Amino acid sequence: CGIPPNCVRNFLNERYSTVLSAMKTGYNHPMTFSRKIGIAAGILLLLIGLWYFPPVHVRLAWRIEMLRAQWRARFHPPDAMLFVPTPVTPLPPPQVIRKTVASALPAPSSLPTALPTPTPWPLPPSATLSGFRYENQFNRWNYCGPANFAMSLTFWGWKGDRDTIGRAIKPGEKDKNVMPYEFRDYVAENVPGFEVIIRLGGDLEVIKRLVANGYPVIAEKGYYERDYTGKIGWMGHYQFITGYDDPAGVLIVQDTYRDGPDFHLPYPTFMEGWRSFNYLFMVTFPVEREAEVMRLLGNYADETWANRHALEVALREAQQLSGIDQFFAWFNVGSSHVALREYVDAAYAYDYAFQLYAQLAADNTSRPYRMMWYQTGPYWAYYYSGRYQDVINLADVTLQTPTDGPVLEESLLWRGRAYLMIGQREAAIEDFRAALRVHPRWAPALQALRELGIQP
Repeated sequence: CGIPPNCVRNFLNERYSTVLSAMKTGYNHPMTFSRKIGIAAGILLLLIGLWYFPPVHVRLAWRIEMLRAQWRARFHPPDAMLFVPTPVTPLPPPQVIRKTVASALPAPSSLPTALPTPTPWPLPPSATLSGFRYENQFNRWNYCGPANFAMSLTFWGWKGDRDTIGRAIKPGEKDKNVMPYEFRDYVAENVPGFEVIIRLGGDLEVIKRLVANGYPVIAEKGYYERDYTGKIGWMGHYQFITGYDDPAGVLIVQDTYRDGPDFHLPYPTFMEGWRSFNYLFMVTFPVEREAEVMRLLGNYADETWANRHALEVALREAQQLSGIDQFFAWFNVGSSHVALREYVDAAYAYDYAFQLYAQLAADNTSRPYRMMWYQTGPYWAYYYSGRYQDVINLADVTLQTPTDGPVLEESLLWRGRAYLMIGQREAAIEDFRAALRVHPRWAPALQALRELGIQP
């Protein structure tokens, strides 16, 4: 991809005196035209070589990308782009939907029978874990996933680092996000003797119970910050939780980006951000400790119970909240239905979530246009409900939101699948190949092409 460092050094040694002389005398020096062209070409090659020289490229590439993103966002504001679903039947008015939600909520007496409760170990008022190696995501694009995942493994003695994971699950610079399942698969394939459990619908109690008993937790959550476009907007972020303090009302997190190590995050602030990812949490552990982890998880040990619980929480919050938080709650209703493989119900919930999204003002924090960068539930819902054009339309809108081009491999993959279902084979192949350009060697896109008998 780049020019090897020894080639750069040799080139500099050979051209140094000529380039320096040209810079001193300028183009009025009595040289032939071909000589001037040769010097100009030499300078150009020098600049190209320096650009691909790893120490230079790492420090400058993100700055160039940021300037380009700012320019593109000025003329194509991503938060002004809207997806309008085309449901089979028109959505009822909000008051009817709220009544329907209320009727869907289970009465206390009809809640599912609880699984065996966790071992009733009394939780201390505070707990802090150590023994991991702190990692940040600096000098890398969208690297909170590899950095947090690396910390969760180093806690158990793993010797790798963020780049060890990043090279495997985020090999492309433009890849915006690493999904939780990608980390779970990485561990299953590359870290023998360890397991990762992912659950929806978490709460503070289960996090504290795990941490107090020696198991740090990764949570996926949202936050608001002024980004490289100059606007305050919503973004997704992983956080590694290694402690809590009830008297202070805080979690102790290892933040890879903004807040640094041992940051004290207030419970309400954490919960507000956690909502936008349906209260998703992950725990890594040695396989020989699985029985203990399951006891600590309690009801969450059953994934179906966790998904149903997440749905109940989302339905209640959809009634109680307003504005952007109500959008998140309805999105969570859809995502919980997807986790339960109730795709038609999920599609219906997402329809209403996108209706709420369109009603949010297109300024600063109002429209979380990055939502589909991190969560793909709507694609599952619309695709498995037979609404292939909605998959395509949603992907079209989503792929316009990154300021550096259509670089979301999940959106490209799902659009390609939908193209196949409506008979547009060549468009599907191009999308699968485009997904591989964003994420080289990505298994879902490779599999899609192989099923068509196509070489990547």
